[in-house]
Amino acid sequence: MNLRKLFQSSIGGLIGIALAAGIGAILVLTPIGKGLIRTSYDLFFQPRPNIDSTEAIVIYMDDDSHLELKQSYIQPWDRRLHAKLINRLKEYGAKVIVFDIVFSDPRTDDPEMDKTLAEAMQNHGNVALGADYVPTLEGQAARQVRPPLELFDEEAASIGVVELFTDDDFVVRTLFPGEERDLIRSLAWASAELADAKATHVENDQEIFKERWINYYGPPRHLPGVSYHRVVTDDPSSKASPDLFKDKIVFIGAHIITYLQGERKDEYRSPYSYWVTRGTADKFMPGVEIQATAFLNFLRGDWLTRLPRSRETAMIVVFGIVFGFAIAQLRPFYAALVSLVTAVLICGFSYWVFSSKLMWFPWVIPVAVQLPIALSWSVLFNSINMYVQKRLMEQSLSMYVSPSRVKQISKDAKFLKPGAEKQEVSILFSDIANFTNMSEGMDSDKLANLMNTYFETTVGECIHPTQGTVVKFIGDAIFAMWNAPEFQENHRELACRGALLLRDSASKFKFEDSNLVIRTRIGLHCGVANVGNFGSSTRVDYTALGENINLAARMESLNKHLGTDLLITGEIFSTVRDKFFTRFCGNLKLKGFEKAVEVHELLGTLDQAGGTTEWCESYATALKHFQEGEFDAAESGFRGTIDIRGNDGPSKFFLNQIEEFRIHPPPANWNGVVELKEK
Repeated sequence: MNLRKLFQSSIGGLIGIALAAGIGAILVLTPIGKGLIRTSYDLFFQPRPNIDSTEAIVIYMDDDSHLELKQSYIQPWDRRLHAKLINRLKEYGAKVIVFDIVFSDPRTDDPEMDKTLAEAMQNHGNVALGADYVPTLEGQAARQVRPPLELFDEEAASIGVVELFTDDDFVVRTLFPGEERDLIRSLAWASAELADAKATHVENDQEIFKERWINYYGPPRHLPGVSYHRVVTDDPSSKASPDLFKDKIVFIGAHIITYLQGERKDEYRSPYSYWVTRGTADKFMPGVEIQATAFLNFLRGDWLTRLPRSRETAMIVVFGIVFGFAIAQLRPFYAALVSLVTAVLICGFSYWVFSSKLMWFPWVIPVAVQLPIALSWSVLFNSINMYVQKRLMEQSLSMYVSPSRVKQISKDAKFLKPGAEKQEVSILFSDIANFTNMSEGMDSDKLANLMNTYFETTVGECIHPTQGTVVKFIGDAIFAMWNAPEFQENHRELACRGALLLRDSASKFKFEDSNLVIRTRIGLHCGVANVGNFGSSTRVDYTALGENINLAARMESLNKHLGTDLLITGEIFSTVRDKFFTRFCGNLKLKGFEKAVEVHELLGTLDQAGGTTEWCESYATALKHFQEGEFDAAESGFRGTIDIRGNDGPSKFFLNQIEEFRIHPPPANWNGVVELKEK
C-alpha cells in the first residue's frame, strides 16, 4: 500500500472510530440510549422457551371471583373470606401464604372481621403481608412506610413492601428491594426468607439491596394460577384441587380486567408485551404474578445480572473502535457482509450469555447503531474515494479515446477485453408484428427514418429510463436486458416497467401514407446467462448467450399463438406479482424445450386493472376448467370472456386447443400442459 492509500485509510478509519465509538458511548452514558438499552433486556425473553414453575401458585382476585363472591370493586374485600382462604390453604398443606395486599386500615364496620383474619394468620404461622409506601406531608418525593394494621403485623410471619417500580414504558425490569433506612425488605425477599431460600442467607444487608433484574419465565399468566373463588367455595364441582397447593408458596393478589374507568389497575407491561397482537389483557401482567416471579428468582437464584456500567461503556467503546476502523477499510459488499456476520455473532453470543449465564448487556447498541454507522461511513468513504479515482482515470483516458468510450470503460474495465461470466439477467425481446408486410414497397429512406425514430424512442423513453441495456437491434427487433452490466436488485420489476412503456409507445408510430399502427410483441424472461464481451482481441460485442436468452426470444414469438402483446415467464411473475396487473396463460411446452413454461400476460400496472374484474374472473375460471379437463365448462367460460371483452387472444387459443383435444383427447394423466408443435 502506497503512502497516499495508507493516509486515506487512516483518515477513513479514524473518522469511523469517532462516529461508531463516540455515538455508542453517548447512547450508553446518557438517557438518549435508554430505549435501546431496555430493548437489549426485553428482546431475548420471547425466543427463549418458557420456564415451568412448580414451587409457587397464584390465587387471583379476578373478575369471576368478584362476581361469584359478591365483592365490591371499590371497597376492601370481606376479611372473613381471607381468613377462610388461609384456613383452607393450611388444610391443603400450603407451605407459605403471601398476600400482595396492604391491610393497613381496620374494618370499623365490623371489627370481628379483623380478629377472624388475625386468628387465621396465627393458626397457619407462615403468612407474609404487604406494606406500602405513601407520600408524607412534605410531598411525593418524601415517602414513608405504611405497614399493615398492628393486629395483623403481630400475627404475620413476615412483612414486605409491595412496591413495584416501573420504567417510563410501564415495564417492571428491576426488583424494588425496599429501603435500607426503613429496615423493610421487598415482599419477594420476605417471602423467600419464609421459604428458607438460599439466596436470603446473607451476612450483610448490602446483599439484600443490590440491583437485581427480574428473570421472567413466560408471558402473562404463565405461572400456575387459580381464581380465588375456586379455593374458598364449598361447591365440590368447582372447587380447586387440594393437590395444587400442597407444599407450595401461594401468592394472593388482584387481576382485574373489567375495572372502573379512571381507577389504576395493579397490572404492568412485561418484556412479552411488545410481541402480543391479541387483546389488551394479554399485554399486561398482574402485579402479584411479578411478585411471585421475583420470589422464584430468589428461591432459584436465577435473577438476571447486568455488567457494571464502567465495563459496559468500555465494551461499547471497544466495539466502536474495532467496527469504525476495520469496516472503513472494506469495499461496500465486503463491509456489508462483515457487518451482517458480526451482527449475527453478537446476537448469538448475547443470547447465549442471557440464557445460560443469566447476564445481559446493551447488545442492541452495537448491532443496531454502531455497525450500521460504521457500514454507512464505509460505503460513503469508499464511494468518495472511488469517485475521485474514476474522475482521475477519465481525465487520463479522455486524451486517447472518445468521451462515450471513456464513460463505458470507466464504468467497467472488463469492456477493454473479451470475457464473460454467468449472471442472472432479465431479458427482453421485442418484434414489430407484420413488419415485412407493412414495410413492403416503402421508400428505403422513409423506412430508415421511421425505424431510427422508433429505436430512438424505445431506447430513450422506455429502456434507458428503466435502467435497461439495449444489447442490439436485429432488424426491427430489440434485444435488451437488465441486471447487466450493473447489478440491479429489482431488475425484474424494472424490466416489466420498460416492457410496458415499449408496448404503449408503439401506438405513437404510424407508417406514412397508411393508417397502420405499429404493434410491438414483447417477451420477458429471467434466468442465468453468459454475459460479457464475445469476439476477438480486436473487436468484441457485449451480449448475452444461453438457453434462457433463447427462451426469452421464444416468449416474444409465443405472442403470435396467444394473440397477446406482452408475455412473461413464471420466473418474472413470481417477483412482480404484487406490483403489476397480470393474468395466467397456462403451462405451455414450447417446441425444442423439454420442460413446460409457466406463462403470464403482463397487462399493466395495478392502477390499470379497473373495470377488468368480470372478464378476468370469467377467463380464470375457464382456464381452471380447461386444466382440469372439463372442456365443456371451459369452452363456455372462454366464449363468455370473449363476449365480455371482445377480441381475447388467449381465450381463442384455448378454444382451438379444446377443438383439438376433442379430436385427439389428452392422455388420462394429463396435467393441463399444452404442447405447441410450432415455434
